[in-house]
Amino acid sequence: MPNFQPLLFPVSDATITYKPGKQPHPREFRLIFKNVDRVGWDTSIQRYLQDGGYEQLKTALAMAPGAVTDEVKKSGLRGRGGAGFPTGVKWGFIPPNNTKPVYLICNADESEPGTFKDRYILHQDPHQLIEGMVISCYAVGAHTAYIYIREEFPEAAITMERAIAEAREANFVGNNVLGSGFDLEIFVHRGAGAYICGEETGLIESLEGKRPYPRIKPPYFPAALGLYMAPTIVNNVESLCHVKHIIQMGGDEYAKLGVARNTGTRILCVSGDVKHPGYYEVEVGKLTMGELLNDVCGGPKDGRSFKAVIPGGSSSKILRCDESFKLKNPDGSDRQIGFFDIQMDFDTLAACGSMAGSGGVIVLDDSRKISWVLNNINHFYAHESCGQCTPCREGSMWMKKISDRIVTGDASPEDIDTLESVAYQIDGRTICAFGEASSWPVEAIIAKFRDELLAETSPARRDSPHNPEAAEQRRFLEESNA
Repeated sequence: MPNFQPLLFPVSDATITYKPGKQPHPREFRLIFKNVDRVGWDTSIQRYLQDGGYEQLKTALAMAPGAVTDEVKKSGLRGRGGAGFPTGVKWGFIPPNNTKPVYLICNADESEPGTFKDRYILHQDPHQLIEGMVISCYAVGAHTAYIYIREEFPEAAITMERAIAEAREANFVGNNVLGSGFDLEIFVHRGAGAYICGEETGLIESLEGKRPYPRIKPPYFPAALGLYMAPTIVNNVESLCHVKHIIQMGGDEYAKLGVARNTGTRILCVSGDVKHPGYYEVEVGKLTMGELLNDVCGGPKDGRSFKAVIPGGSSSKILRCDESFKLKNPDGSDRQIGFFDIQMDFDTLAACGSMAGSGGVIVLDDSRKISWVLNNINHFYAHESCGQCTPCREGSMWMKKISDRIVTGDASPEDIDTLESVAYQIDGRTICAFGEASSWPVEAIIAKFRDELLAETSPARRDSPHNPEAAEQRRFLEESNA
């Protein structure tokens, strides 16, 4: 039986000091980010070993692979990449009668706008990720693993390559890891910086050297038919790092962090219109939206008030700060909560009509024109569509063009209805979730800020050409009919 160690509150460790301006807020619980911006810390394996690194790998290798998976299941860990699916359950989807090689892929693409957490781990604590990956590979029976890093992280790729070489030299990676009989090779693969490669099957296609067109699920669930049509586990950087701490603490002890069904810690990336934007690692569900924005982030900028928040990266639905929500109590009764009372966990945000997503909390104050926000998001998704599905390929561009007209004052009131209609015709009609990622922000912004958008339209624009090409065509037709 492994000797699990209860974890003391990491921030209370008097031996840890942080760089000026990077000290944790008292409401934080530094677990994954314990070493980020830490004084005297570096990325070498020697420094990591001095801090107790790779001890959890030794513990895991003394356990049966299935026992490691069981601890992850007991922990209640949910994926930190966006979907929030239980990590241990995902591992269990590998077919029991499988005879093919098993692969593990670390999704380090981090392409969701508003998210900036995984890069800190890659840049400052690479061995934490490697240890989590080796333990995870041992649990699922993978002997080859890949770290898929987006092109915009060149220093991260160099840092990870160096760390893998150090780990191999110390026999934490390679043949017969620590004399256990378990073999593992880890490779770094640099993507081309495409948003769609954050989708696990698009990532797999890219890793195989093909255009990153996502695969249809079913039948191509990666745990059954993934890389090279073999079982593949795809986990986020933060998710894999948590595995190390689950083995240190034990699944039951880890599950005491956070709240029911939303266990552990997670890193919130707060950007936009607050006094103190940045990263904050907190126990899941132990902080409300109001506490995050007002207490941890210092409130709105001077002279401003909060208008809206996109709580889980740009693809999540926007929430107004003056909204209220009807939720269910455990006994089935209803309760009403305000925006600032929303618990920052997967289930509560979903019940309020949005999602926790990747943890990218984008804050908007009353100085922001909602049409600009909408247009900014639409430009991004029109650019990032892979083009495989017609509703997404055509629809994302249509939404961009319509929102272009809104911000330039060239839209008619009917354009708002057309924009909404296009969004709903994309939603649910594409191979992967990119369709929802591009349409949900539009649906939510129109539903909650329709009057503000309509105020920027003019009935006089109903019959106006929408672009120079249309104007030229109209002139041609008028001259031809003269």
